[in-house]
Amino acid sequence: MDKFRMIFQFLQANQESFMNGICGIMALASAQLYTTFDFNCPCLPSYNMSYAMGVMCVPPVVLFLLGFVMNNNVSMLAEEWKRPTGMRQKDAAVLRYMFCSMTQRALIAPAVWISVSLLHGECFICAFSTSVPVDKLGNMTGVTLSEKEIKRILARIPCKDIYDGHDIIPQEVASRYLRCISQAFGWTFVLLMTFLAFLVRAIRPCFTQAAFLKSKYWSHYIDIERKLFDETCTEHAKSFAKMCIQQFFENINRDFNMGHSHLLEKPEKSEKSEEQEEEDKLLGVTSQGTMNTLLKNWHRCKPPLNLNSYEHQNGNGCIKNDHQFNNLNGPKKEIVTYYSKV
Repeated sequence: MDKFRMIFQFLQANQESFMNGICGIMALASAQLYTTFDFNCPCLPSYNMSYAMGVMCVPPVVLFLLGFVMNNNVSMLAEEWKRPTGMRQKDAAVLRYMFCSMTQRALIAPAVWISVSLLHGECFICAFSTSVPVDKLGNMTGVTLSEKEIKRILARIPCKDIYDGHDIIPQEVASRYLRCISQAFGWTFVLLMTFLAFLVRAIRPCFTQAAFLKSKYWSHYIDIERKLFDETCTEHAKSFAKMCIQQFFENINRDFNMGHSHLLEKPEKSEKSEEQEEEDKLLGVTSQGTMNTLLKNWHRCKPPLNLNSYEHQNGNGCIKNDHQFNNLNGPKKEIVTYYSKV
């Protein structure tokens, strides 16, 4: 059990590297998926282009959306973007930094799919088989076919079994020609994506180092604050449920006047100490209505990021000036000042 806890803590501490590893695994999976995909070109002039472009473009969109779905920060970004301003202002630079970081990771798998498809060349051959320059690569001497019939023959270039235009242009010549162009586009795409990644990862912090550090810091703060809030809510819910269940059984015990109640009174000290610990975890919030109000208040009126400004609040995260969530049925802090005449 300790080993699993250590692994979980390591993954939690290195979340960014872990997400990069997941994106890399998705990229490798996309490449493997393409190699195992059974590509069947329809070999028809009206459908070759649409089928090939669909195979080349639709899976990258799916992989891009999966990259966002597998990122845990998507819900955090949406919550931070849609929450009311309240007492904490929104920073567009932080939201932009978080969105750009998630987008960079989500683009890895689609880029690998497009690169592999271009380097493999099947999609490109299927899409542009009707655009082969027959005048340069083939032999049109004595050919009396119409342009529509020539396109119908050229559309069968990806299908070796049914291709019947060897007299016009050999199938191997046309395939090699289109595959060379496809690989040239593929390597160009890889070069552009690598250069763009270099610009984003290396050059951007150099021009706006202060803004970059600020955005990075507060994005980490939002992530950690959300995790700590969830952990605190979990501890509170656990303690609240435990206290409610204990009180329920104690009341049942009193109602039925059980004769062995003295057995429950022996471990007084241990029970009191455990109850005191549970009460401490409740933090004074002991009713359903107060807890619901506090949860709404956390979303609509988060405390400002200034520890010195809490003296101007009522202890519940909202300022005192007629806020709709200002009045909570909970304990409030009272400050008493004593003056000496000496």
